[in-house]
Amino acid sequence: MIKNIFSLLLIAIIMVSCDDGKQQRYVAASSGNINSIVVVADNLLWENEVGDVVRTVLAAPVEGLSKEEPQFSMSQMPPSVFTGFAKNNRTVLKIEKGKDAATQIANDPYARPQTMVVITGQTNAEIIEEIKSNSAKIIDAFKKTEVTEKQRRTSKSLFDDKALNENLGVSLKFPTAYRIAKEDDNFFWIRRDIETGNVDLLVYEVPFSAIRKGDSAVVDVVRVRDSVGKIHIEGALEDTYMTTEPAFTPFITEVILDNKPTFETRGIWDLKNAFMSGPFINYAIEDKMNDRYLIVEGYVFAPSIAKRDYIFELEAIIKSIKIK
Repeated sequence: MIKNIFSLLLIAIIMVSCDDGKQQRYVAASSGNINSIVVVADNLLWENEVGDVVRTVLAAPVEGLSKEEPQFSMSQMPPSVFTGFAKNNRTVLKIEKGKDAATQIANDPYARPQTMVVITGQTNAEIIEEIKSNSAKIIDAFKKTEVTEKQRRTSKSLFDDKALNENLGVSLKFPTAYRIAKEDDNFFWIRRDIETGNVDLLVYEVPFSAIRKGDSAVVDVVRVRDSVGKIHIEGALEDTYMTTEPAFTPFITEVILDNKPTFETRGIWDLKNAFMSGPFINYAIEDKMNDRYLIVEGYVFAPSIAKRDYIFELEAIIKSIKIK
């Protein structure tokens, strides 16, 4: 009897621990603040030119903010300390000297979800070259991980986007902390109050001809957002409305959003005839099937405090968009 029970337990353990003949391993849940990277490197590397290059690349200022804020916050620890719970950090940059030059990106090596970038080189010069030549790839890997994590946290309590679906054919995942403050002729103004101001989203459509390709794109994006701001985003005082800060040249890039060509524009908004301003991020999505550009913009009003994480929250929300 005891032998039979032992046999059944052994079979159960084998069934649980094996999947098609492969051993399954337990992976802990990752942890860490959004946009925070742990750098695992010897103190000497971190304190010399290697550390300088890492800081230049990963702590570069976020485009479109009125005051400089780093793209990622970083903390450094030597390899001897990178044990136990320290290995559960969601985003890790590991630098190893004395090995052949290479840059490798590993997914979920110690926790899930986790992105670890491992940079190796025989010398400081080789390591620096790896960082510089792969900077775009490294940043993209970390940023995708953080956007996905922010979207996961947002999905815990989602606002019902039925009105957006019915009027604009759009699905957008944003939390219940937001509210629809204005709905007018397929224009939506979605707002979240914070202690020092507000974090807002705008969703609307314009004719396909409203935004031209090439060098004219940024001019057209600004013209469209200024005309919409004048009509829909009015200030508390008479003759005050949202416009684009003329002294700050917006940054525009071409990206893919919901599998569609998109203009991403970052800049500073200003309330005309008033003393209010802040950063914005605007996506003009090419929707040929519906003969339009769908515009989704996020902006922040939060005087005297850091705004990076608010803009990033808006970016993550906008990147959840699905168009019918």
